[in-house]
Amino acid sequence: MAKKAHKYGILVGGGPAPGINSVISSVTIEATKRGHTVIGIYDGFKNLMAGQTKIEFLTIPKISGIHRLGGSILRTARANPTKKDTDLRATVETLKDLGITHLVTIGGDDTLFSATTVAAYSKKYLDHDLAFAHVPKTIDNDLPLPAGIPTFGFETARSEGSRLVSTFQSDARTTGRWFVVVAMGRKTGHLALGIGKSASATLTLIPEEFPVGRHSLKLVVDTIAGSIVKRLSEGRNYGVAVVAEGFLEFLEAEELKALVTDHQAIDYDEHGHLRLSELNFPDVIKYVLHKRLKELGVALRVNDQEIGYELRCVDPCAFDIDYTRNLGFGAVDFLESGGSNAMITIQGDKIVPMQFEALKDPETGKTKVRMVDTESLSFKIAREYMIRLDKSDFEDEDKLRKIAQVTTMTPEQFKAEFSHVVENDQLTLK
Repeated sequence: MAKKAHKYGILVGGGPAPGINSVISSVTIEATKRGHTVIGIYDGFKNLMAGQTKIEFLTIPKISGIHRLGGSILRTARANPTKKDTDLRATVETLKDLGITHLVTIGGDDTLFSATTVAAYSKKYLDHDLAFAHVPKTIDNDLPLPAGIPTFGFETARSEGSRLVSTFQSDARTTGRWFVVVAMGRKTGHLALGIGKSASATLTLIPEEFPVGRHSLKLVVDTIAGSIVKRLSEGRNYGVAVVAEGFLEFLEAEELKALVTDHQAIDYDEHGHLRLSELNFPDVIKYVLHKRLKELGVALRVNDQEIGYELRCVDPCAFDIDYTRNLGFGAVDFLESGGSNAMITIQGDKIVPMQFEALKDPETGKTKVRMVDTESLSFKIAREYMIRLDKSDFEDEDKLRKIAQVTTMTPEQFKAEFSHVVENDQLTLK
């Protein structure tokens, strides 16, 4: 007896990441081979919320070759169908009207939460069983996968970001200046650390390395200034500091307000997240750093850069193409086996669905955020190779004197001003 044909829907939510088209391609190929119809839904949940059917029927000839391309042929949107009951009902009614029985969502934690809510609502209120599988996507690498397993798009973003920072390194060395590079990442430092370590940046700062309550702009700036002064004492007037954008999420309210000029406003997206891109964090760091260096009597050129949008739609690297083709196959195979309500992962060369309940933060009801593990070997080695002030610089009188000579301060004054930088030094490798 032939298996019943289904209608598969594919949609993309959140920001772009390299490898999206490869997932779309893989899902289309596998579902079609198994005798099902595949419908591409444009703009995430946005049109569904409005009761609109902006779709395209996907076939194998139509998606041929797209796995090598960046961006998303179905576009993407951050629309959130869970905020209003009317939006949620319109979403599930539209999916039901389209006859979609199996939904593959591609996105981050917000898209996963939305898909889970939509599926539950569909069954409870419209008596429509909507099976769904979620494919985790984000260059931030912050979804709660097991240690060592990246989200797709991260490896491509790290590689491209590393290439860019390496050129800044060459420029810094050639022109005798410092670069402060802010790397994208909503709350975590995965991408900043990956880029900084791969490009051998002078130092990389991520929010995870500082204790709760000690995330301040002053600490960030003084850590960079300390590295600059230490490098100058060694006869090198150049360097690159990579700073995670996620620091903005941890700054105190008053300090955050100080970053906003009269013609700006603090803006939040549909999921309640601060629009980090609306705040010019690199310029703020550069301004405060210049001011700090002037107080120290240090004259040095600093160039600020931001890396993020340059990474999201580049063509995926070989790793992400291979990875996403596996994930797309895994999503269809999971749904065909009768599964639903899970995030698809590859662990130990096996497809491992992770149920939403295991990923949920019991306090927020949303997906957990995976932070950088500062006890991991990878972080410890990255920290070991950075050039920045550490406790030994203050314990060795000769080293302290040499560093202080670069400034207008006495060794005692310098130690008093910068001791807070090393109070929670994470350099633990011996």
